[in-house]
Amino acid sequence: MTAGLRRDLGLLPLAAVVFFNVSGGPYGVEDMVPSFGPGLTLLLLLLTPLLWSLPVSLAMSELASAMPDEGGYVTWTTRAFGTFWGFQVGWWSWVDSFVDVAVYPTLFVEYAKFWYPAMTSLERWLLALAFIVALTALNVLGVRPVGRAAVAMAAAALLPIIALVVAGLASPRQWPWTPFLTESGTLGTSLGLGLAVVMWNYSGWDTPSTCLGETRAPERAFRAALFMALPVIAAGYLLPMTAAFASGADWTTWTTGELPKIARAVGGAWLGHAVGAGAVVSTAGLFMSLLLTNSRLPYVLSREGLMPASLAAVHPRFGTPWVAVVLSAALYAAFAAFSFKELIVLNVWLYSLSLLVELAAFVRLRATEPTMVRPWRVPGGRAGALVVAIVPALFALGAMATAGWLNTAAGVMAALTGPIMYVLLQRRRYSLSQEGRP
Repeated sequence: MTAGLRRDLGLLPLAAVVFFNVSGGPYGVEDMVPSFGPGLTLLLLLLTPLLWSLPVSLAMSELASAMPDEGGYVTWTTRAFGTFWGFQVGWWSWVDSFVDVAVYPTLFVEYAKFWYPAMTSLERWLLALAFIVALTALNVLGVRPVGRAAVAMAAAALLPIIALVVAGLASPRQWPWTPFLTESGTLGTSLGLGLAVVMWNYSGWDTPSTCLGETRAPERAFRAALFMALPVIAAGYLLPMTAAFASGADWTTWTTGELPKIARAVGGAWLGHAVGAGAVVSTAGLFMSLLLTNSRLPYVLSREGLMPASLAAVHPRFGTPWVAVVLSAALYAAFAAFSFKELIVLNVWLYSLSLLVELAAFVRLRATEPTMVRPWRVPGGRAGALVVAIVPALFALGAMATAGWLNTAAGVMAALTGPIMYVLLQRRRYSLSQEGRP
């Protein structure tokens, strides 16, 4: 059911939305390098899309072809396990988005400091607030302007990275994969320390499914968009990091917001400014696209009677769930007060929890509804389906196991809000029905 919504999202805009839901370019990947070392960083950037991103994309593509409905994985999980679990993945993912999407105003300010390093705390807050308000307004205006803006922003974010790759590889000074590890690191400890960062940079392949009801020919477009974005995203991480390492840049001190400085060292001031501008555009595309997809969660849950009815309101002129958009943006603004490093591990813990249920739903529907019409299937029969579910599930469990006790405790507490809210909202719904109110 998509009453009031408009199918205005075409293939290329959807692919750009996927690009920003998953990546947005290599901006923000700098943090992993001092923990891993150049060689292990490149190895993980090469293997993670094959062992984590590709299997998830295959599973989600099959489900989207069978049930191309607004809400995506919420609808699929409800079909497999019932309303309770459908609510849980929707609620958990929305709560997770408070952490995930709040990263980008923070990251936007970090990159803006390249031009204004003396920025005060008040100036940082005001700049982040202006960023949130402008992109929220664009989301209220509709999926078509968001899709068009996503295409333009993706091009603007990637062009400076292409220039960095060319400059860095044109005159290499050393082998990019040496040293393989940091001097103090071992393979086991380094993997555990940075797993969350790598997964975070390759996560979100399921997220754009929430706006399938606003996509043209979604049963085909979703799969095509995922497979169009995957090689671009993988190359967008691997090639610029290879170029940076080959240039001889000192990777031991890299941190969040470092990429423009790396580019300046590799290609001169102009390249530093270009990559800095690309980073700023990327953070805008990330926030805008993630607000689009995550705001559909409270809308869909409300439409199904699982959250207050006001969240299902659709703007009569723009065809967008504007109340859900504005509420989501307000919550992201509140969570943007935390730092980038504080947010990332908790984000991956919450995302992994939701994804485990989604993958279980994929396997269950294969087993319990073998005759369901699936215009596209994961190849390999039952064995292929199990592989694309088990491999990323092991990644997710590994990230949760290495998150640390504080993030785990926070993740468990966040997860418990799902059953609690389900009971409270069901009681509220029963009370309203007894009073004869919707």
